[in-house]
Amino acid sequence: MTAQLVRLQTAPDLVDRVYRALLDAISEGSLVPGAKLTQEEIAEQLAVSRQPVLQALRLLKQDGLVHDAPGRGVIVAPLDAERIGQVYEVRGALDGLAARLAAERRAVLDPKLIEHGRQTARGKDIKAMIEADIAFHNAIYAASGNPLIGASARAHWVHLRRVMGAVLQSSPQREAIWDEHAAIAAAIAAGDARRAAELIDHHALGASDNLRTRLAAVLTTTLP
Repeated sequence: MTAQLVRLQTAPDLVDRVYRALLDAISEGSLVPGAKLTQEEIAEQLAVSRQPVLQALRLLKQDGLVHDAPGRGVIVAPLDAERIGQVYEVRGALDGLAARLAAERRAVLDPKLIEHGRQTARGKDIKAMIEADIAFHNAIYAASGNPLIGASARAHWVHLRRVMGAVLQSSPQREAIWDEHAAIAAAIAAGDARRAAELIDHHALGASDNLRTRLAAVLTTTLP
């Protein structure tokens, strides 16, 4: 007997495209903390119906990136330095495990990841910088051989890409980050599991301290 399924009203890829557009805008800072969002305005700007916008906003609310606003609509959630520190603690543990497992397999990461990352660091495209960083870490997750690591880390990158977008606009350490990435990749390829884990742990701690410090400065300068 053929199962009777409810007809889908909105194409999933359209919802995802709206979600990604809003996520990028929040990450890059064009939608600042506290900015009010309405379905009508978003639908008009993206030239879509309200239905995919509603679904995308629900996903962003689940991620904690938007909150219900008094009255109608939602607002972009405020940045929280303490929360970001907690996210980095979890991501750091996952990264350390991934790097150790990848090193045990003597995985060789694509050198183009490092090359592309350095190129984006010299430019002005914040989204490209964020995507290059995420691509490098995703490569380590994949090289670990444990798909649960990448799946677990993915939820945290939603928040990390946002704070990265807030601080990369003025960070003088963009290229130094890729020196650290190159050293991590070299340790993994050499099969030095301890070294790879130590380097990526140091990288995560340094990034956390730097981002939290810069985030505090950003929040201070944007306060009325």
